[in-house]
Amino acid sequence: MIWLIGCKGMLGTEVSRQLTENNFSWIGTDRDVDITNYDELNKFALSHNTGYKGEKINWIINCSAYTAVDKAEEDTEICKKLNEDGPRNIARLAREIGAKLIHISTDYVFDGTGKVPYTEDMERKPLGVYGATKAAGEEAVENSMSTYYILRTAWLYGFDGKNFVYTMTNAMNTRESVKVVSDQKGSPTCAVNLAAVMIKIILSHTNATSIIGKGSPLPYGIYHVTDEGETTWFEFTQKIYKLGKKYKRISNLNCQINPCTTEEYPTAAKRPAYSVLSKEKIQKMLKIKLPKWESSLEKFIKSEKFEIR
Repeated sequence: MIWLIGCKGMLGTEVSRQLTENNFSWIGTDRDVDITNYDELNKFALSHNTGYKGEKINWIINCSAYTAVDKAEEDTEICKKLNEDGPRNIARLAREIGAKLIHISTDYVFDGTGKVPYTEDMERKPLGVYGATKAAGEEAVENSMSTYYILRTAWLYGFDGKNFVYTMTNAMNTRESVKVVSDQKGSPTCAVNLAAVMIKIILSHTNATSIIGKGSPLPYGIYHVTDEGETTWFEFTQKIYKLGKKYKRISNLNCQINPCTTEEYPTAAKRPAYSVLSKEKIQKMLKIKLPKWESSLEKFIKSEKFEIR
């Protein structure tokens, strides 16, 4: 049985959808179980780990996190609790009950000064509070257990909840112009694809349906999972506008999209200038091919699930 923590967030909702579609037995919690309180986590695990449909929790997926990057610069205490203390508690509990863990992390653990895609073994150098707490969360998981997968992702968007695609679509429908940063590079990633990788990781441990080979699950460790390719926020927005018009998500056909520099668009938290992650490791080890960000975006915008929130 799988315990999905953070089941009501953008990523968690997508993961829950795919767990159900793939006939997994799972239970979900969100704010009803406080991850910063080990006793609460343990109490929930004990109540669902004995006699519940005759199953035990053998996987925990942690999709919970503090993700308000700018607000984190002031809200440091709660950000630390959710992004560092929470993962430590979850990893400790997973070890105690003998469960494997999938923990979601971010490109923000790097400072963005690189020029080539970051690999999993590169040194963590976070810029702000959010990145620092996510890096500390990774270390907490590593130091608490051995049977874990840390999946770093970036520029995530999905059908459920607020995200950049919905925000820009709404802005372009209601404004004459929008201004978007053009000197930060990354890889837009659809939550559908990240969730699908999680499913494949779990299946790699099931001999009868293993996609790697019988008895050969994906080795534990850190992996990067984003859609393929790289772009800027400005170019990403241009593509959203083009596809939005094509699939009639955008009715304002005269909205102007203007580029600006990071300096012209100051934020409380400093963003990585280059946060492209190398996906070579996960694609080779799991024998998969991650989709291009452009094709993922088109599927997302034309989907019946698309709904500006």
